[in-house]
Amino acid sequence: MRQLLLLLAGLAAFSAVYAAAPAETDARARELIATLDLKPLPGESGYLGLIGDSAQKVEVDGQSLKVQSQVYYMLTRERPVNYLHWLASDDTHILIEGGPVDYFIFHPDGRAEKIVLGRDLAAGQRPVVAVPGGCWKALRLHDGASYALMANALSPEWTPDRVKIGAGEDWLRRYTGAAPWANKENLRAMIGPNWKP
Repeated sequence: MRQLLLLLAGLAAFSAVYAAAPAETDARARELIATLDLKPLPGESGYLGLIGDSAQKVEVDGQSLKVQSQVYYMLTRERPVNYLHWLASDDTHILIEGGPVDYFIFHPDGRAEKIVLGRDLAAGQRPVVAVPGGCWKALRLHDGASYALMANALSPEWTPDRVKIGAGEDWLRRYTGAAPWANKENLRAMIGPNWKP
């Protein structure tokens, strides 16, 4: 009887790990999703899990906010794009494992840049990308990469009233041609399902 209970418990644990992500997802990605309790992120896509937040607070625009919050963020083959979004907070992404990832940043002054978040420093990749608050951004897992696990530090903390997801024609007009890769087709793909007519 004890062996049967252990077998059932093992099967339940096995099922929980493999139910957390689609079957096509790399085994290591499934393991990380389960171990870190990552959940699908609505709107932006990818997987998200809370690490913690600061005990200290700061006053920003009349609102008391924690100085920082930290999250895990993951892209996988099935969720390879973090769709276009704007954050009021500074956001620093640190690659923990996997990748590389193209990181597209759209500055308030109309500039656009692409940084490759990865480990091949000789090829110009960077293991850390820091994005100032007030920028639009999108991320895309490189073709052939299984997943990318990152840690994000947001300063001050993330709150739902300090984020915008998606954009429309005005945004598209503003950033088309801002960089060689910033054509309408690529920019529209970064907005994805969050197009604002």
